[in-house]
Amino acid sequence: MNGIDKKAARRSPFRGALAALGLAAVAAAVLWQSPARSAEDAVVIPPPAMDEKATSGSEKAIFAGGCFWGVQGVFQHVKGVSKAVSGYTGGSPENAVYEVVGSGRTGHAESVEITYDPSKVTYGQLLQVYFSVAHNPTQLNYQGPDSGTQYRSTIFAENEEQKKVAASYIAQLDKAKVFGKPIVTTLETGKTFYPAEDYHQDFLTLNPTYPYIVYNDLPKIENLKSLFPQLYSEKPVLVLASSKS
Repeated sequence: MNGIDKKAARRSPFRGALAALGLAAVAAAVLWQSPARSAEDAVVIPPPAMDEKATSGSEKAIFAGGCFWGVQGVFQHVKGVSKAVSGYTGGSPENAVYEVVGSGRTGHAESVEITYDPSKVTYGQLLQVYFSVAHNPTQLNYQGPDSGTQYRSTIFAENEEQKKVAASYIAQLDKAKVFGKPIVTTLETGKTFYPAEDYHQDFLTLNPTYPYIVYNDLPKIENLKSLFPQLYSEKPVLVLASSKS
């Protein structure tokens, strides 16, 4: 059983039967399986009052917010992003393996490393998408059907400026009470990102009818398109395609 099958076994116990259904039936079947912890609605939130200074060149941001399939898929559709890679952050290199991270005892979180041009999309705008569309920042150590510290909501700041912008935005959103519950997103610094296995890369784009993707992640792409039309790119930037070019 490969890595995808193991993930599927945990998340979709009826995956064999679901695969034979049409797209609409798949969505309905997955809804029936877990009605209480499913796809989250996007939340309209204000832009950050504090942002990084716009510069030319390339910068990186690392976000964790549940399963990296959906987070990667969202940021692959953001203009100004040149690469979004699924991986692991927070633990040691020898433990940056999917089966081990799944134990929840490695310190790693499933995360996405985003390479972006700050003259086209700022760190603050990425944070706005992260909090509004990519995940629910009020859920402690779980997202939708996935639970464990490896699914925690965490911003891995690359430098002091990112840390200040993120901390300021969290305080701003909490003060505005836009979520109705306190934000539990943590800030971690000095952590190294390790790319995940190839079979996890571009998973949303390559598997658009996969039950988990249909119900939990495709709505995020639609929310991005609806709420942030100025940032939305129809064509995603893919990891595997770029590595082969």
